[in-house]
Amino acid sequence: MVAGKCFFNKSDPPEFVFRVFTNVPEFQALLFTLFLLLYLMILCGNTAIIWVVCTNSFLRTPMYFFLGSLSLVEICYITDVAPLMLSNILGVPKPMPLAVCGTQMFFFSVFGCTDCFLLTVMAYDRYVAISHPLHYSLIMTQKLCVKMVLGSLGLALLLSLQLTAFTFTLPFCRRRLEINHFLCDVAPIMRLACADIHVSQAVLYVVSILVLTVPFLLICISYVFIAATILRMRSAEGRQRAFSTCSSHLTVVLLQYGCCSLVYLRPRSSTSDDETRQIALVYTFGTPLLNPLIYTLRNKDVKGALRNSLFHKAVSDPS
Repeated sequence: MVAGKCFFNKSDPPEFVFRVFTNVPEFQALLFTLFLLLYLMILCGNTAIIWVVCTNSFLRTPMYFFLGSLSLVEICYITDVAPLMLSNILGVPKPMPLAVCGTQMFFFSVFGCTDCFLLTVMAYDRYVAISHPLHYSLIMTQKLCVKMVLGSLGLALLLSLQLTAFTFTLPFCRRRLEINHFLCDVAPIMRLACADIHVSQAVLYVVSILVLTVPFLLICISYVFIAATILRMRSAEGRQRAFSTCSSHLTVVLLQYGCCSLVYLRPRSSTSDDETRQIALVYTFGTPLLNPLIYTLRNKDVKGALRNSLFHKAVSDPS
């Protein structure tokens, strides 16, 4: 084959198409209904968190400011994936231009990285609240909280822009390429390139360490200090109260980092593309769905605020 014919020029960019979950119409309808319901539940749950935090003055604290920010990121995160995924479940998947695929990859990376960074910020907030309660309001000022959220978003934008640009500089040898996934993620796209991708995979691995391993270690360090402070408390009630403020966050951290690590940090030889897609479904839909449930079911303040808001709305609108 002539080398010049292996690659097509920029005027003829590649198109991507997702591999279908199933070709059986009945199963397609079932999957469409299931994922549509999950998407709507995620939107409703996280919107409820934002609404409760914004409409209740006693929840306007750093912890709930970060929780509201996390819920907003989750809404953006799932909205980047679900509509396109739903449109491809029913019928024959439509080819996706390179620009659309790149845009989805970029925003998926941005919101996914921001999610991880915000969980790290929330761990630091819990450390200050439990280990330095007398100085909490002096340390966790509104200005610092806003800077932390914007810093998380800015770092995510920087890493995602570089990773997306690096991925789409790889050469592709065919006009239409099938992705064994339900979204344009970095690793599946890299594997479609007709070039040596060892360097690209190493870059992805380094970025994954920066986004997953480093924040997780910082979270672990925060909780080591938190645990030491809790163990020094003389009151059993105080220990229980301190632990309850951290349990929801810990549950979300383990779910988020556990699933993401299985996809991005596990050796390529130990997993198949189908397994990766299944795990990705768990963290893409499971984490945004469980976050509001975990924080409402295990947080008395949020449950009380949500109950009061619904009660007052029902009283003010008896019809």
